[in-house]
Amino acid sequence: MPMKIGDKPFFDRVNKGLDDSFMRGSVVSAQERLKNAKTRSSDQLGNWEDWREQAEEIRQHTLENLDYYLEQLATNVDKSGGHIFFAQTAQEANDYIKGVAQKKEAKKIIKSKSMVTEEIGMNHALESIGCEVIESDLGEYILQLDDHDPPSHIVAPALHKNRDQIRDTFDTKRQYRGTSKPEELALFAREQLRQEFLTADLGITGCNFAVAESGSIALVTNEGNAHLTADLPNTQIAVMGMERIVPTWEELDVMVTMLCRSAVGQNLTSYVTGLTGPRRDGETDGPEEFHLVVVDNGRSSILGTEFQSVLQCIRCAACINVCPIYRHIGGHSYGSIYPGPIGAVLSPLLGGYDDHKELPFASSLCAACTDACPVKIPLHSLLIEHRRKIVEDEKLSTWGEKLAMKGFGMAMSNSNLLRTGTKLAPKLMKPLVKDGKIVRGPGPMKPWTDIRDFPTPANESFRSWFKKEKGGAAHDN
Repeated sequence: MPMKIGDKPFFDRVNKGLDDSFMRGSVVSAQERLKNAKTRSSDQLGNWEDWREQAEEIRQHTLENLDYYLEQLATNVDKSGGHIFFAQTAQEANDYIKGVAQKKEAKKIIKSKSMVTEEIGMNHALESIGCEVIESDLGEYILQLDDHDPPSHIVAPALHKNRDQIRDTFDTKRQYRGTSKPEELALFAREQLRQEFLTADLGITGCNFAVAESGSIALVTNEGNAHLTADLPNTQIAVMGMERIVPTWEELDVMVTMLCRSAVGQNLTSYVTGLTGPRRDGETDGPEEFHLVVVDNGRSSILGTEFQSVLQCIRCAACINVCPIYRHIGGHSYGSIYPGPIGAVLSPLLGGYDDHKELPFASSLCAACTDACPVKIPLHSLLIEHRRKIVEDEKLSTWGEKLAMKGFGMAMSNSNLLRTGTKLAPKLMKPLVKDGKIVRGPGPMKPWTDIRDFPTPANESFRSWFKKEKGGAAHDN
C-alpha cells in the first residue's frame, strides 16, 4: 500500500522516534508555535465555536449529498473545457495520470504539495515510466533531495529536519556553498526551482477544495508554487480526494477561513487560488489542457459507517499540533503518510488493520484532538471505535492480551480470586521491583516500564487496612 511508510514493526518505529532528541525538540517547538498561532488567530474571530458549528454543518451536508455534488462538479468541469476522471483505486488514478503524461510525451513534471498523491504513490508510478517528478513545495523539495525521505507532518513535511541538515543536503545534492541561514537556503531553493517551473512539460497539483457550482479547484498555499505549477506548463493535472468538495464559493470562504487559521494560525495564507478549467481565448494565465482526477481509494467504503465523520477532515493538522503522542514519537513512527490522531483514524480505514492496527492504540484519549478540530470530528471517539472493532470484530488482539483480559475479568468477578491475587501480587512482583518501582514489566507491561515507572502493589490491601482500622470485617461488596 503506497501510504505505508517502511516495513519496520510499530515499536521499532516508536523507539527510533523516542531516541531522536532533535526530532522531538523540533516537534515540541513547532507544536507550541502552531498551537499558539491558531489560538491567537481563532480568538480574533470572537465566536470560534460558531464557526466550527458552521464548518461541521457544511462538511456533513456535503458528505450526505456527495453523489449530487460530484455529479455537479463533473458537469461543470466538462462545461469549462476540462477533463474529469473518477478513480476507484490508487492504480486507476496512477494509470490515468501516466496515460496523460505519455500522451503529452512529458519527461519533466513539476508538482505542488499534495497528500493524496503521496497516498496513491503517484511519484513512484510516474518515475516507473521514465518521468522526472520535481517537488516544488520547499519542505517536499528538501525531503525529495534527501533520498525521498517521507513527510512527517501534513502541513510541515520537513518538520524533523534542522537547517544544518538541510544545508548539508543542498551541498551534497546541489553543490550549495552558502550558510545555514533560512533566508539563504530558501533563496537557493527558489533559484533552483524557478528553472524547473519554466522547463516542465506537465504540472500536477493537489486540490484543497473543489467548488461544485463552477467546476473550479481552490489551492491554498504560502509559497505560490501551486499557482506556478498550474499556470506555466501547458497541461495541468489536479488530484483530489473525492470528499474534498464544497457546494458553492460561499462555503469555500468558510472552509478556507478555518483551514488557514487552524493550520498555520494565519487569518489568510499568502495565496488562495481559484482555477476553472483550461485557459480561455484572451487569457494569459493557465494551462491549455486541464485534468481533474477524483480519487476514491477506499473513501466510499467509509460513507454511511460509524467512521463517516473522518471524511470531514480538511487536512489542517490542528489535531497533530496538540497531540501528546505525536509530540513524543514524531510522524514517521505512525508508519503512514497520515500521522497523528487523524492518521490513527484514517490510515486503518484506507490501508487496513493488517498494516495499521496499532495506531488507534497510540493515543492517550485525552480528546485534545477533538477539541482542536475545526470541523468537529470526534477523533477520540473514533479511536475508541477502532479499538472495539480490532478486538471484538476483527479478533486481532494477541493471545497474551486475550489471556490477560480473561484473567482480569475472572479475578474482578470473583471476590475470593481477587483477595488471593491481592495478597500474592507483592511477592510475585518482587523480582521486577527496583527502588520501589516495577522497572522490568513482563508481557504487555514491558512497553510501559521501558519508558516510565510503574507503581508496585502495596504490601497491605485496602481491605486489610480497613478491617484493621475499623476493627470489623471487610465487606466483599
